[in-house]
Amino acid sequence: MKIGIIGTRGIPNNYGGFEQFAQYLSVGLTEKGHEVFVYNSHNHLYKEDKWKGVNIIHKYDPEFKIGTAGQFIYDLNCILDSRKRKFDIILNLGYTSSSIWGKFFPKKTVLITNMDGLEWKRTKFSKRVQKFLLYAEKLATIHSDVLIADSIGIQKYITDKYNKQSHYIAYGADLFESPDESILKEYNLSPFQYNMLIARIEPENNIELILDGIHASSKKDIFLVIGNYKNNFGQYLFEKYKSNEHIKFMGPIYNINVINNLRYYSNLYFHGHSVGGTNPSLLEAMASSGLIVAHDNDFNKSILNEDAFYFTTPDDIKKTVESNPVKNQYSGFIKNNCKKIKLIYSWKNIIDQYEQVMLNSL
Repeated sequence: MKIGIIGTRGIPNNYGGFEQFAQYLSVGLTEKGHEVFVYNSHNHLYKEDKWKGVNIIHKYDPEFKIGTAGQFIYDLNCILDSRKRKFDIILNLGYTSSSIWGKFFPKKTVLITNMDGLEWKRTKFSKRVQKFLLYAEKLATIHSDVLIADSIGIQKYITDKYNKQSHYIAYGADLFESPDESILKEYNLSPFQYNMLIARIEPENNIELILDGIHASSKKDIFLVIGNYKNNFGQYLFEKYKSNEHIKFMGPIYNINVINNLRYYSNLYFHGHSVGGTNPSLLEAMASSGLIVAHDNDFNKSILNEDAFYFTTPDDIKKTVESNPVKNQYSGFIKNNCKKIKLIYSWKNIIDQYEQVMLNSL
């Protein structure tokens, strides 16, 4: 198949979950013998036309000049370019800035859309923007030939709201099996003597709720906040907790080996995501043998089941931390979650499932 992947800032990943997904999927499909093209923002640090056998198409992205509106122009540029490529399949990752251009996708190409999470529920958006995102979600269900949901909850939502069928294919992860304690020295950390979270610094990821609980706790372990905090909400959080010397705002870290080691050697890993499907950072924490404290919602519980601690309030966080759970006392949680990665969420399984859906759609 000749496959185009649209909807990310590009590969190799230096931004987020969909970029990480595009990176793994594109390489995996290329290794299976397919001709794969990934659209990259012209601002991406990687400027070559090939990466690990994947073809890279660089398109103009004015987001750096005009902000969020630039994403719509970038997506349109990618879609217009796709009209001349004669792709068999276009995989559209998300819909927020692309579905309004739905009529411009090439008619003879099968359009598969990963519906992501419930973007219109994100509290960082105004009511007006939330209303637009709900409309964009509807357009995605209209213009797409095939829909993919990355969680059972999202699949059920699509069926109930739009009476549309979708394929459930989760996100992927690979077990982390090569820990290197020396990486901790760079951050002045000791194994299993710190807690952490990794997330986009946004309200619906419950970072403030988590940090409120950490700040109120009598336990004073180092707490790492990994994510870009240079936005308004991030700066608000930084100012709010800057007096707490145990809370460390680390900024974003994109080196996957460093991230995996930080997760592996943490004592508690906090996951506050509450909007969306199978969250990439949650699977990667499971794959890195994290002892997870997760926000209590259906998306997280459908993956973790009984193999995690859960919270809904800062007091839950405070009580969990002060109960002093030690990672090696919960090896059953960790083994069960690693088993789920191996049997259900491995990248090999996910790539095989995407390939099958693509082949069946032709």
